[in-house]
Amino acid sequence: MSELNRRRFFGTLSAAVLAGVGVAHGAVGAPARALSAAAAAPATQKGTRGAVVAIAPLPPQTPARVALPGGGVLNRLAGRGNVMALTLDDGVNTDVVRLYTQFARDTGVRLTYFVNGTYDSWTRNLALLRPLVESGQIQLGNHTWSHPDLTKVPTSRVAQEITRNDAFLKKTYGVDAAPYFRPPYGSYNSTVNAVAASLGYTATTLWSGSLSDSTVITEDYIIRMAEQYFTGQSIVLGHLNHLPVTHVYGQLRDLIRARQLRTVTLNDVYVPTH
Repeated sequence: MSELNRRRFFGTLSAAVLAGVGVAHGAVGAPARALSAAAAAPATQKGTRGAVVAIAPLPPQTPARVALPGGGVLNRLAGRGNVMALTLDDGVNTDVVRLYTQFARDTGVRLTYFVNGTYDSWTRNLALLRPLVESGQIQLGNHTWSHPDLTKVPTSRVAQEITRNDAFLKKTYGVDAAPYFRPPYGSYNSTVNAVAASLGYTATTLWSGSLSDSTVITEDYIIRMAEQYFTGQSIVLGHLNHLPVTHVYGQLRDLIRARQLRTVTLNDVYVPTH
């Protein structure tokens, strides 16, 4: 499928969030509460498959943080336990960014967004998203400004893409996204890593599993991917681009709870060394 089709904007909102029992982060290895029957609560919002059910999230706890490994590529979380980092890229679709953020707000799930600042979803959702960024529940990482394959552009363009996005995140959200950098398409080489590191982005962050939703796929396939990759110490890749994932928030939440996983941001797990 062409890049144009991959990154088409789906502007028609067809579903809203199934919210419910909180999925907050906690100490590495700490058990989550038992799966609640309230997770299957029916919908009330017009035209949606599920309703927001206001159930308090788990109280925040501080996980044991470890030093961020120096250099190299990060694709799994350190240690052995039941924490999982759900990391979401791009931001093509304003509604998907909004609904994922509402999902986080209503359930307590912790997320890391790897932002392409070129998309207006990041300014349109500023009022909703910024409080969660300021509280640390949602972390922002650098995914370049406009999503080129950095291995196929001049070195000067690599630096420009990273620095422009860095400046956007600082100006718009007041955060320094360093040291976490995700190269578009997962494509990197020694030159890309060296340029990123020179700009403070020393953690090239990939993933150990994916929802495979960079293109439009079925809701059932998204759940199949979640069942495969929602495991302890995993870094899971998803995308803020297409609406089908917004239809299955309830199932994703239930799977996290049933497996007694704790969602974390990268900042919850690591202490940067720079």
